[in-house]
Amino acid sequence: MRGDYQQLVDEISAALGAPATLEDRDFGLIAFGAHESDDEVMDPVRTRSILQRRSSAAVRAWFEAFGIARAKTALRIPPDPAAGVFKGRICLPVRHRGIVHGYVWLLDDGHLTDLELGGRGTPPDPRIAQAMETASRIGALLADEARAGSELGDLLRELLDAPAAGRPAAAAALRDALRDSLRFTPGVPLTLVAVLPWDTSDTDTAPLPGLPGLLAACALPAGGGPEGGPAADGTQAAPPGSPGSGATDPPRPAAAVPSLAALVRLRSPGALAPAHAVAEHLLRSPRAGASPAEAATRGGPAAGGGAGQPAPLGPGAAGIGAGTSELTALPATWREALDAARAALAEPRLGPITQWDAIGAYRMLTTLPKTAPDPVIGPLLTPAHAELARTAEVFLDCAGQASRTAQVLGIHRQTLYYRLGRVEKLTGLDLGDGEHRLLLHMALKAARL
Repeated sequence: MRGDYQQLVDEISAALGAPATLEDRDFGLIAFGAHESDDEVMDPVRTRSILQRRSSAAVRAWFEAFGIARAKTALRIPPDPAAGVFKGRICLPVRHRGIVHGYVWLLDDGHLTDLELGGRGTPPDPRIAQAMETASRIGALLADEARAGSELGDLLRELLDAPAAGRPAAAAALRDALRDSLRFTPGVPLTLVAVLPWDTSDTDTAPLPGLPGLLAACALPAGGGPEGGPAADGTQAAPPGSPGSGATDPPRPAAAVPSLAALVRLRSPGALAPAHAVAEHLLRSPRAGASPAEAATRGGPAAGGGAGQPAPLGPGAAGIGAGTSELTALPATWREALDAARAALAEPRLGPITQWDAIGAYRMLTTLPKTAPDPVIGPLLTPAHAELARTAEVFLDCAGQASRTAQVLGIHRQTLYYRLGRVEKLTGLDLGDGEHRLLLHMALKAARL
């Protein structure tokens, strides 16, 4: 399939005598033609797209401002050196049955400036007409791939949402679909990557399974989950009448967030490098951590790293579950991946990508039902006492070693002792008592989940 895209992109490059690049509608690179210009000034945006296989969210927003997502004919994009766009571009929208699936970009080295693109009663240059016809063929291929990816994503979602009794049937359906797509051999180890949060405002929120090792992906809305099974935010749905179910206790805080589940093929159960690569790619998506519009407000068109430099990861986090060879075990792997992602969001030192087996005490904390913070730390959670809360947590992270804690915080030891005294007064705890330390330490960490 990817070879077909390359061949069609090469056709467009040959027809117009200009280097062409094909990207999906999220600006993920699919194929590109050779750049044979003698001009030594390489366009940084194109370089970044090729080297990182994705443009930044800000670059995407800048180009979309020209109306490329709505266009049905070729568009001309002027150069803007301040944005890192040193050369003009012609954008060919890749559509199928009225839906945009991607874009073909042509760098204008000067000889395309007078090329007639058509519109307003003027017919396009025959070369543009030929290129648009090829773009339509690309659109049909992308639409077929999107349908296949959507079907696999739906089956993955059904398995992750299924109650225990329904998992064998859901796993069998996913296994058959993966085998038919030639992406899967039974017995191959798999894992799941969870990305939190994930923008679900679009109607098609799962990325096409075009990354190496990525078999299927699905977006899971906030809340939900089967009875007694994991909710979409990784919490356990309590049976009616049980503690935390809401029948007799106060309602839980609404802290669930939309997430993305990505099924990844591994070389062996413990070799998680492919999952890390997929997680890193997904976190650079404009859908990770914020909507495209929100992401675009974080910087100008040149944001996202210089040419050849890694674009910054989004504000979200990704968790990776343990490897398994059984599809019926994927719901448990999903809970692990979600727990790891939640821990990475709560504890910056773990993220932005972490594995379930690397989150330490958070393996226990993330399994606890979501309730209000323990009353003992209530006073420390007010904005006025944020510094005291951080001091207490760092002190406990450092195993109660005063000199090490003072060094980490950059304060004098006497200042540390003063703050710890205030913590004891506010909470009523004795930091010389092991059980009191354990309660305070776990309560502070659980409050951030």
